[in-house]
Amino acid sequence: MARMKFICDTERCVACHGCVVACKEGHHIPVGINRRRVIIINEGKPGERSISISCMHCSDPPCMAVCPAGAIYQRDDGIVLVNKDICIGCGYCLMACPFGAPQFPKNSSFGARGVMDKCTFCAGGPAPTFSEKEKRLYGQNRIAEGKVPLCAGMCATKALLAGDADVISKIYAERVARRGNGLKEKIF
Repeated sequence: MARMKFICDTERCVACHGCVVACKEGHHIPVGINRRRVIIINEGKPGERSISISCMHCSDPPCMAVCPAGAIYQRDDGIVLVNKDICIGCGYCLMACPFGAPQFPKNSSFGARGVMDKCTFCAGGPAPTFSEKEKRLYGQNRIAEGKVPLCAGMCATKALLAGDADVISKIYAERVARRGNGLKEKIF
């Protein structure tokens, strides 16, 4: 089965934040939660680069290893999801994740956490596919519809690639090879 992954081509990312907006609007993400963010490295200096990051759906997810409730699980295709019905909001996943992907609502007093939210690769969640509960808790299930995640689908420069790891790795490798040969690549 395919291993689903993201790759962000930093040579193409222009920090437009379209991926962030597409995710927030498409899934009705509340204020204070960001499933995806754009980071600018060496801002204003030669060699400045932008990269769009979210949950990277790791092969051996550290968040899953530390979850005491067993709320974080990995599908056969490699997509890492959280079951919000059993998440206890302990925050261990946030501490374990090298990408800062787990997010917690900030609307409660005294630092109390709600249940964790993170990128779902637009694959919904453990609730029945296309159910009202799935949409309310996890957002759209574009993977079940045969579509790419919203963030990648809305990327104007096609910097953000999402899908089968072997396929998107090949696309990225071809881009790098074209650049190395001094050939112009098509953006669209």
